[in-house]
Amino acid sequence: MDSQLTLHVDGEPRSLTVDNRTTLLDALRDRLGVTSPKKGCDHGQCGSCTVLLGGRRVVSCLTFAVAHDGAEVTTAEGLAEADGRLHPLQQAFLDHDGFQCGYCTPGQICSAAGMLAEAEAGHPSSATADGDGPGGVPRPVPLDEEEIRERMSGNLCRCGAYGNIVDAIRAVAGR
Repeated sequence: MDSQLTLHVDGEPRSLTVDNRTTLLDALRDRLGVTSPKKGCDHGQCGSCTVLLGGRRVVSCLTFAVAHDGAEVTTAEGLAEADGRLHPLQQAFLDHDGFQCGYCTPGQICSAAGMLAEAEAGHPSSATADGDGPGGVPRPVPLDEEEIRERMSGNLCRCGAYGNIVDAIRAVAGR
């Protein structure tokens, strides 16, 4: 069975018809020509296909496109400014040599953007020290190396650029 849907990809509404079993990753790459998210493992284990869905990071190979009709999908390309200026994370990855082959980079950048928003909102990870702010209100989580590594653990880099990736994220988190 096929369904018609609209995805708002990087700020642009895109209509398409897909088989109900089509993943968001396949809809983006094969149907819409958006090649920033990469197909790595196709099992949700490597993070190469990570995009922001409604501002939250998801591995797009594990979600059906039809479940997200009307959703905002942001890829690593969509993080850049309309005038072509790079997003601070994109620039930091360049400045800190946070990539080698570049295959995982779009997923790493989207995951980092989602992770920074989660930490700012006070969402803890297993590495986060206990404790909320006054009145039990979540407070931003400080992002030291351990915290960043834990939060980015769902994104694999075949080249082993992890140290530089952490440095790039810390540079942006420290602003």
